[in-house]
Formats: sequence, C-alpha cells, structure tokens
Amino acid sequence: MKIQLSDHFSLGRLMRFTIPSIIMMVFTSVYGVVDGFFVSNLVGKTPFAAVNFIWPFLMILGAVGFMFGAGGGALIAKTLGEGKHEKAQRLFSMFVYVTAGCGIGIGILGMLLIRPVARLLGAEGIMLESCVIYGRIILSALPLFMLQYEFQTFFITAQKPRLGLAVTVVSGIANMVMDYLFMAVFRWGLPGAAMATALSQSLGGLIPLVYFSRPNGSLFRLGKASLDKRALAKACINGSSELMSNISMSLVGMLYNLQLLKYAGEDGVAAYGVLMYVNMVFLSIFIGYSTGVAPVVGFHFGAGNRLELHSLLKKSSAVILVSSAAMFGAAELLGRPLAQLFVGYDAGLMELTARGFLIYSFSFLFSGIAIFGSAFFTALNDGLTSAAIAFLRSLVFEITAVLVFPLIWGVDGIWGSIVGAELVAAAVTLVFLAAKRKRYQY
Repeated sequence: MKIQLSDHFSLGRLMRFTIPSIIMMVFTSVYGVVDGFFVSNLVGKTPFAAVNFIWPFLMILGAVGFMFGAGGGALIAKTLGEGKHEKAQRLFSMFVYVTAGCGIGIGILGMLLIRPVARLLGAEGIMLESCVIYGRIILSALPLFMLQYEFQTFFITAQKPRLGLAVTVVSGIANMVMDYLFMAVFRWGLPGAAMATALSQSLGGLIPLVYFSRPNGSLFRLGKASLDKRALAKACINGSSELMSNISMSLVGMLYNLQLLKYAGEDGVAAYGVLMYVNMVFLSIFIGYSTGVAPVVGFHFGAGNRLELHSLLKKSSAVILVSSAAMFGAAELLGRPLAQLFVGYDAGLMELTARGFLIYSFSFLFSGIAIFGSAFFTALNDGLTSAAIAFLRSLVFEITAVLVFPLIWGVDGIWGSIVGAELVAAAVTLVFLAAKRKRYQY
C-alpha cells in the first residue's frame, strides 16, 4: 500500500517510509569509503591522505545542493500541506534549475582555486599534486553531484522514496565496479578513483533529471518556472542549517587535518580518513532518517496537524536513542577489524587508527540528537533555529574542542574532541526543543 505524506504514521509505517532514505544515504556515503579502500590498498597512504585532505574543500563547494534540497524540500512539503499543489510544482522546477546553474559556476571556480587552496592548507610535493588531480576530476561532475543530493530529498517529498533509493543503489554499485576496474584492472591509480566517483555521481544526478523531465507517477514533473526570489530566499534561510553543517564539517575537517599533521604527521591524516569513512556511514543513518521524516513533518506542519507532529517527535526520539546505542556498540566491536581492513599494511598506522576508533565511537551516543533536531526545525520552516543548532554543533563546539583538547591529551585529545562537541550539541538541541514546544505545539 502506498504511503502518503498526509497519512497517520504509526512506528511501523514511519520506518517503512524512512528506511529507503536511510539506505540511500548509507549508499551515498559508501562512495568515499570504496574510494578510500582502493586508494589506500592499491595506490598508497600518501594519495590516500591526499583524498581525505582535499575532500572537505570539495564538500564545501557541493553544499549548495544540500541547502536547496533540505530548504526547498521543506518549503515544497509545507506548500503541499496547505493544498497548493500547482505552486509546489513550480517551486520544484525552480529549485532544480537554480541548483544546476549554481553547480556549473561553482565547479569552474573550484577548478581554478583548488591548487592555491590545497597549498594554503599545507599540502606540498606529491600530496599537493594528488589533491589537485583528484579534486579537478571530481569538480567536473559538481553540477550533477549537487543535483544528486537535492533529488534525494525531492524523491521523498514526491512520495517516491523507493525510487530515490533505487537510483542511489545503481550509482553506488556503479562506483564500486568502476573503482575495481579503473584501479585494480586498468591500474589508473588516483585518477581512476576520481573518475569512478565522478561518473557514479553523474549517474545519480542524470537519472532523476530524466525521470522528472518526462511524465511520471510522482507528484512532480519538471516544467516552466519563473524565479520566485521570495521562495528562493526562504529556502536558503530554511536550508542554511544543512549548508552550515556541510561547510562547518568541512572547515573542521581541514582543522583536524592540520592538527593531526602537527601531532602525528601524515599517519594522523590517514587514520582520521579511516575514522571519517566509518563516521560517514554511521551518521548517514541519522541523516537518512531525518531526511526521510522531514517532508512528513513539513506536510503536517503546513496542514496544522499538531497531534501528528507530537506523535512524530515522540517516535523519532525513540528511534534516535535506540540507533545511538546500537552504533556505539558496533563501533566499539568493529574498530580494530576496520582499521586492519584499511591500513593493515602498516602496523603503526593501524594501532593509531584502532585507538582513535575506541575513543571516537563515544560520539555516536550523542550525534543523532543534534542531527535530528536540526532537520526537525528545518521541516518546521524555522531555518534560524536549525542553523543555530548546526552552527554550534559543527563549528563552534568542534573548533573549540579540537584546539583545546590536544593541549591536554595530545593525539587522544583530537579523537576525543568530537565526543565533547557532540555531547554539548545534544544538550543545546534539547534546550531548543523544550523552548519551542509551545510555539509549534509539537
């Protein structure tokens, strides 16, 4: 039976609706993991460190796709809840066109800036050249990469989460196959890894573009659209938390790399890369659930159904808490095997990575609370509160911790800084939820 945004959501119905988006986000995060595995084992730890060194900069450039996907999706869902389907249709088309245009401009700018940025961050020699080669190939697909992330949200809003999952699975499998062919068979090295990722991201953007351009069974089809500056500004404000999260995480990632270069050299950057791969997969579960439930929250907010909002918040809280405990346990158990898988060829690097896992895994107990809280306020079209949570969590708290903790605990302080930052962010999120409950009546 087809699930609609207007339905009452029991826990079972909520999980059936959000599981496709969870799997979708997990598959998306697998892109970087597969690249990292092949690069680390077939090319070497310096190119592996280079990929992780330049990736935060690439994610900053692609963050506009997250902003329009989250902010635009929430506005479209609210508009549908108000019964204005034609307006929602026009908004959908406008956001897609604007994102594609931004992607082209930002991609060209990124190609020009990548060498000076990598050099400014401290890359030199072989590592610098590896950053430039990998980054420029990835940036060639930036417009479609941004559309891919935007469509992940729009598929859910269009009541087609399973179709969005299918597109992501196809793209993810294509990435794995091409990584193997380009690096293990053709021996193209780091450029092969970049080409595999760029081509798979292109698939993830092109397939939805073709689908929505033709008659289809979803709520939306691409068509004529005029520039609605007011709606665009609203979406930018509303999606600013997702933009801020991605920019902040990327900036913090650069800072982590600088601190690790200082305290542990290239091995520290490589170890952090492995932790980030696991972190991406684990956090994608929280992000996927929050992305999946957001259009439902937005629809019922637009429809004025406060009882359903209360029910969604209560059920979501339970899902997040149970998932947090499960992820912490999994990270503790799998830390050493995963370190062995990625960097088992270097005993010292493996020990550094395994120890980092044991400390870092405590962050999973708290991270889901702030991720869901930020997405929840985005869905309520309260972009300022959502952005405040994202800004404090991913920038202020993490920067403070990663600068202070190593002065006390050295390298262990770098791994532990994320734990302290996530704990404080969770507490702040709970304060916001309590403070806003009367205003939104959830």
